[in-house]
Amino acid sequence: MRLFLNACAIVFLVSTSCSNTIKPEELYGRWNYVKVDNTNPQDTLSDDELELQSPAIIFNDKQMLMIEWGGKELSSGKFRMEGKMIRYTEDLPGGQKREFPFLIKSLNDKELVFQTMEQNFTTVTALKER
Repeated sequence: MRLFLNACAIVFLVSTSCSNTIKPEELYGRWNYVKVDNTNPQDTLSDDELELQSPAIIFNDKQMLMIEWGGKELSSGKFRMEGKMIRYTEDLPGGQKREFPFLIKSLNDKELVFQTMEQNFTTVTALKER
C-alpha cells in the first residue's frame, strides 16, 4: 500500500510539474546549499557540516551542471529542462553516463528548492551566489 501511495505521489508531482515551464537560463549560476533534508532516514544536514563542506550546484549556459562538495567536483554532466524537471545526465568514469531527474519545488531569483525523485528523496534549498 505504501508503495502504491508513493507511486501516486510521484505521478501527481510529475503531472503538476508540467504546468510551469522553467527556462534553463533561470538556473544559470552558482547555488549554495543552505539546507539538505533526507526523508529516510529522516535527517537534516547540520549548519556546521554545510559550512564546512560548502556544497553547491552550478548551472552554465552550455547546459552543463556541476555539483561541488568539500571544495571539489562531486558530479558533472549535461542537463535539460522539462517543465519543472531537471533531467541530469551525469558523466561517469569509463565514458559511462547515468540519467536522473530533479524536481524543482520552487525557484526565484534568490532561492532554489529541488528534490531527488527517488522513493527516499532528498530536498535541497540553495541560495544564488551574487
